[in-house]
Amino acid sequence: MQEGKRQKQVGGLIQQELSDIFQRMGLNMLSGGMVSISSVKVTPDLLEARVYVSFFKVADPQAALTMIQDKGWEIKKELGNRVRRQLRRIPEIKYFRDETLDHVFKMEELLKKISSEKGADKNS
Repeated sequence: MQEGKRQKQVGGLIQQELSDIFQRMGLNMLSGGMVSISSVKVTPDLLEARVYVSFFKVADPQAALTMIQDKGWEIKKELGNRVRRQLRRIPEIKYFRDETLDHVFKMEELLKKISSEKGADKNS
Protein backbone atom coordinates (compact mmCIF):
# COMPACT_ATOMS: atom_id res chain seq x y z
CA MET A 1 0.00 0.00 0.00
CA GLN A 2 1.26 3.46 -0.91
CA GLU A 3 2.25 5.76 1.95
CA GLY A 4 0.63 9.17 1.98
CA LYS A 5 2.49 12.47 2.18
CA ARG A 6 1.58 13.05 5.83
CA GLN A 7 2.64 9.51 6.77
CA LYS A 8 6.04 10.10 5.18
CA GLN A 9 6.42 13.44 6.94
CA VAL A 10 5.54 12.01 10.34
CA GLY A 11 7.75 8.97 9.74
CA GLY A 12 10.69 11.18 8.78
CA LEU A 13 10.19 13.38 11.82
CA ILE A 14 10.00 10.39 14.16
CA GLN A 15 13.06 8.77 12.55
CA GLN A 16 15.11 11.95 12.92
CA GLU A 17 14.10 12.51 16.54
CA LEU A 18 14.53 8.85 17.53
CA SER A 19 18.01 8.80 16.01
CA ASP A 20 18.96 11.77 18.16
CA ILE A 21 17.31 10.23 21.24
CA PHE A 22 19.18 6.94 20.70
CA GLN A 23 22.45 8.86 20.45
CA ARG A 24 21.80 10.87 23.62
CA MET A 25 20.72 7.77 25.58
CA GLY A 26 23.74 5.79 24.40
CA LEU A 27 21.61 3.28 22.52
CA ASN A 28 23.40 3.82 19.24
CA MET A 29 26.42 1.81 20.42
CA LEU A 30 25.58 -1.53 22.04
CA SER A 31 27.75 -4.60 22.64
CA GLY A 32 30.61 -3.17 20.60
CA GLY A 33 28.38 -2.62 17.59
CA MET A 34 26.36 0.12 15.99
CA VAL A 35 22.59 0.54 16.18
CA SER A 36 20.68 2.77 13.79
CA ILE A 37 17.11 3.41 12.80
CA SER A 38 16.79 2.40 9.18
CA SER A 39 13.17 3.42 8.61
CA VAL A 40 9.91 4.35 10.28
CA LYS A 41 6.57 3.34 8.78
CA VAL A 42 3.46 5.07 10.11
CA THR A 43 -0.07 3.71 9.77
CA PRO A 44 -2.59 5.83 7.81
CA ASP A 45 -4.34 6.94 11.02
CA LEU A 46 -0.93 8.08 12.43
CA LEU A 47 -1.54 6.13 15.65
CA GLU A 48 1.16 3.48 15.22
CA ALA A 49 4.77 3.81 14.13
CA ARG A 50 6.81 0.76 13.16
CA VAL A 51 10.45 1.50 13.81
CA TYR A 52 12.94 -0.71 11.98
CA VAL A 53 16.24 -0.92 13.85
CA SER A 54 19.41 -2.04 12.09
CA PHE A 55 22.27 -3.70 14.00
CA PHE A 56 25.84 -3.71 12.70
CA LYS A 57 28.36 -5.97 14.43
CA VAL A 58 26.22 -6.23 17.57
CA ALA A 59 27.01 -9.47 19.43
CA ASP A 60 23.37 -10.34 20.22
CA PRO A 61 20.91 -8.27 18.16
CA GLN A 62 17.83 -9.87 19.74
CA ALA A 63 19.02 -8.95 23.25
CA ALA A 64 19.76 -5.41 22.06
CA LEU A 65 16.26 -5.13 20.56
CA THR A 66 14.76 -6.38 23.81
CA MET A 67 16.73 -3.75 25.73
CA ILE A 68 15.42 -1.03 23.39
CA GLN A 69 11.86 -2.31 23.86
CA ASP A 70 12.34 -2.28 27.64
CA LYS A 71 13.30 1.39 27.46
CA GLY A 72 10.31 2.07 25.20
CA TRP A 73 8.40 4.19 27.70
CA GLU A 74 11.42 6.38 28.38
CA ILE A 75 12.07 6.79 24.65
CA LYS A 76 8.41 7.60 23.92
CA LYS A 77 8.33 10.19 26.72
CA GLU A 78 11.38 11.94 25.29
CA LEU A 79 9.92 11.76 21.77
CA GLY A 80 6.68 13.27 23.07
CA ASN A 81 8.56 16.19 24.60
CA ARG A 82 10.28 16.86 21.28
CA VAL A 83 7.35 16.57 18.85
CA ARG A 84 4.39 17.71 20.94
CA ARG A 85 4.10 20.93 18.91
CA GLN A 86 4.00 19.04 15.57
CA LEU A 87 1.74 16.08 16.42
CA ARG A 88 -1.56 15.91 18.27
CA ARG A 89 -0.96 12.37 19.47
CA ILE A 90 2.29 10.52 19.83
CA PRO A 91 1.99 7.24 17.91
CA GLU A 92 2.36 3.88 19.62
CA ILE A 93 5.91 2.79 18.82
CA LYS A 94 6.72 -0.79 17.92
CA TYR A 95 10.29 -1.89 17.27
CA PHE A 96 11.28 -4.42 14.65
CA ARG A 97 14.67 -5.74 13.63
CA ASP A 98 15.69 -4.67 10.14
CA GLU A 99 17.54 -7.61 8.63
CA THR A 100 18.47 -5.91 5.37
CA LEU A 101 22.15 -5.72 6.31
CA ASP A 102 22.19 -9.43 7.14
CA HIS A 103 20.72 -10.22 3.72
CA VAL A 104 23.29 -8.00 1.99
CA PHE A 105 26.18 -9.76 3.73
CA LYS A 106 24.73 -13.20 2.87
CA MET A 107 24.34 -12.20 -0.78
CA GLU A 108 27.93 -10.93 -0.89
CA GLU A 109 29.18 -14.21 0.57
CA LEU A 110 27.20 -16.19 -2.00
CA LEU A 111 28.51 -14.07 -4.87
CA LYS A 112 32.09 -14.48 -3.64
CA LYS A 113 31.55 -18.23 -3.34
CA ILE A 114 30.13 -18.43 -6.88
CA SER A 115 32.96 -16.37 -8.35
CA SER A 116 35.59 -18.47 -6.55
CA GLU A 117 33.94 -21.67 -7.85
CA LYS A 118 33.93 -20.27 -11.39
CA GLY A 119 37.60 -19.38 -11.01
CA ALA A 120 38.34 -22.93 -9.80
CA ASP A 121 36.39 -24.40 -12.75
CA LYS A 122 38.40 -22.33 -15.27
CA ASN A 123 41.70 -23.47 -13.75
CA SER A 124 40.72 -27.16 -14.01
